[in-house]
Amino acid sequence: MRIYFDHNATEVVFTSGGTESDNFALRGVAEALEPTGRRHLIASSIEHEAVLVTLRALARRGWKVTLLPVDASGIVQPATLEQAVTADTAIVSVMHANNEIGTIQPVAELARIARAHGALMHTDAVQSIGKIAVDVRTLGVDLLSLSAHKFNGPKGAGALWIKRGARVTSIVTGGKHERSRRAGTENVAGIAGLGVAAKLAAKKVTTEALRIGALRDRLESEILAHVPGTALNGVREPRVPNTTNISFEAIEAESLLIALDLEGVAVSTGSACSSGTLEPSHVLRAMGLPSPRTQNSIRLSLGAGNTEAEVDFVVSKLPGIVDKLRSLTRTKVRA
Repeated sequence: MRIYFDHNATEVVFTSGGTESDNFALRGVAEALEPTGRRHLIASSIEHEAVLVTLRALARRGWKVTLLPVDASGIVQPATLEQAVTADTAIVSVMHANNEIGTIQPVAELARIARAHGALMHTDAVQSIGKIAVDVRTLGVDLLSLSAHKFNGPKGAGALWIKRGARVTSIVTGGKHERSRRAGTENVAGIAGLGVAAKLAAKKVTTEALRIGALRDRLESEILAHVPGTALNGVREPRVPNTTNISFEAIEAESLLIALDLEGVAVSTGSACSSGTLEPSHVLRAMGLPSPRTQNSIRLSLGAGNTEAEVDFVVSKLPGIVDKLRSLTRTKVRA
């Protein structure tokens, strides 16, 4: 992982994690630029709930919100931003890598468009930091969110990088902590852990990306080859190396999740922050996938502790589990 700050610690504000960092970026910029008349906010339709729910809250207070569409690839096309951005746009927020399908967005190109119209550019890089090399200068963004636990640091610690000169109003008021940008006693232990985790991730991001990417590709190709009625959601490239999202025809994702859990295999049906809801994935819906496919897809993510033996175990168990679940509904699929 590379994150360049021009050796200027004043550009970093420590937070409680990605959700607070996203809130700080969106609310902070919206309120800072409100007096200028810029009351238009733009994000992609596949953002994390930390962004989407925050935008809905701001919309209720009078800000205009535009969500950019994606196609079946799950990628925001720059032309859609060019059509949506106006002289009233305060901030554009597009995540660096999606948390459900792993696709990497053309953030640098989107940032150039936002900047050309006088808008600030924010990217939620929670899913990419530690998985691939990230350079805020190359991305050309004004604000970047990250969370420590996504690169094996402690939960409850994160940061918002704010480019020098970007206008942002504090959303947590009180004392003059963090140079008057976030009041309250800092989580010193968490911040120290974030720093250690970042240093460790920086040393091995390239080698780990290759190793985990190879495991992910092996897992993905074996499932698609040996389990009938499966399909990849999104595109193979560009993606972060740890994530795949696969649909299983004629199976409810929740049933598959439970069956795999009984075998000691942890998967998910979407974002961890969406757990507890029976709603189909908003990401898959935004990609235009048919309703059954949004409800029969699971996300498989790999990390530093995963091995080839574990991939082989999943591949050996999955065909039988799928056959059993389909037999319960007497559903046949084409090979």
